Amino acid sequence: MDKSAYPYHGGRLRWHSSLAKLTFWSFVFIGVIFIFFYRSPSSSSSSSADPSRRSLRTSSWGGPAWEKKVRTSARIRSRNGFSVLVTGAAGFVGTHVSSALKRRGDGVLGLDNFNDYYDPTLKRARQALLERAGVFIVEGDINDAALLKKLFEVVPFTHVMHLAAQAGVRYAMQNPGSYVHSNIAGFVSLLEVCKEATPQPAIVWASSSSVYGLNTKVPFSEKDRTDQPASLYAATKKAGEEIAHTYNHIYGLSLTGLRFFTVYGPWGRPDMAYFFFTKDILNGKSIPIFEGENHGTVARDFTYIDDIVKGCLGALDTAQKSTGSGGKKKGPAQLRVFNLGNTSPIPVTNLVTILERLLKVKAKRNVMKLPRNGDVQFTHANISLAHRELGYKPTTNLQTGLKKFVRWYLNYYSAAGKKADAR
Repeated sequence: MDKSAYPYHGGRLRWHSSLAKLTFWSFVFIGVIFIFFYRSPSSSSSSSADPSRRSLRTSSWGGPAWEKKVRTSARIRSRNGFSVLVTGAAGFVGTHVSSALKRRGDGVLGLDNFNDYYDPTLKRARQALLERAGVFIVEGDINDAALLKKLFEVVPFTHVMHLAAQAGVRYAMQNPGSYVHSNIAGFVSLLEVCKEATPQPAIVWASSSSVYGLNTKVPFSEKDRTDQPASLYAATKKAGEEIAHTYNHIYGLSLTGLRFFTVYGPWGRPDMAYFFFTKDILNGKSIPIFEGENHGTVARDFTYIDDIVKGCLGALDTAQKSTGSGGKKKGPAQLRVFNLGNTSPIPVTNLVTILERLLKVKAKRNVMKLPRNGDVQFTHANISLAHRELGYKPTTNLQTGLKKFVRWYLNYYSAAGKKADAR
């Protein structure tokens, strides 16, 4: 049938599609405006009572001793090194990236609010790990504009690695406000300070593979559509990409977005499947194994943390300087987005089989239908662009990566148990 014979219907469909997109992004930015302009001054004092605002809690900062720690941590120790502010430094990816930067001689300063989305004890242990490496983590929130301005006054950062975010697809159904607050408002807060800095830093930030949403074309390419988010988390990450475009266009900020694909490894996040599968298998509890429609396989492009770190450093190393100064653009600036995945989707059932072998324990599998909570059935990264531009090439397969994770998990929680017994 010749579709051109029905121009009215095609135009109407396009009009409805455009209206739907406009409506969606309108709601997103209305949320940002609400966060910024309608939050009462007293709201931060009651943040502990409101879980959507718990990331507003900020420790005290400032003073000569504090500034000395900041400067010392951010001091560059290698020729042509960078001075990098890493937000979310006590997080999973943030810890590994900060360690890698410090090892090669870059100056690194961390920022983290240590919220309780998952066990803060693990975040504190990561903090101790970084402190031993010479990385100081400022405890504070990315929505604290005064703190951010102070940090840039103390240190003229050349780069920002922005990894702070409210993570998790399913938690968004319980606490949507935390996602708008952190992933949208927090990103805007950071960009506002960066645009005013002289010189402006180059910014690399964490987007997510979740932006591909309901796409059925695989592998996912950076050229594919990303206007069908399947979760609020995905929507906030997509909003971040649009916000990055805006600040690049208006203020000349150099921005590189990285779409991570299911990162795993030592010091990981307890809310991730491989992590709580390990815990529940060892405790003899059943684990949920999801399947798609008609018993379809659920698979993920699992990417080992060391490979992700290589991609992050590659993005920093190839980031061009921002072109603005003091909030004024002086020329076109670099704007990029890359997939960082492993290019080898693995069924979740295979993940469980590998864990059974490594733990020497049979899992109690509870097979169930994939719920409508924002999870997608399949992810698969096309990394040809990252390979060409960043030299990105993942080298760790799932078997090897999980072996390293399990070794860390058993050592870490065995040590934690011994400490608890000693008390």
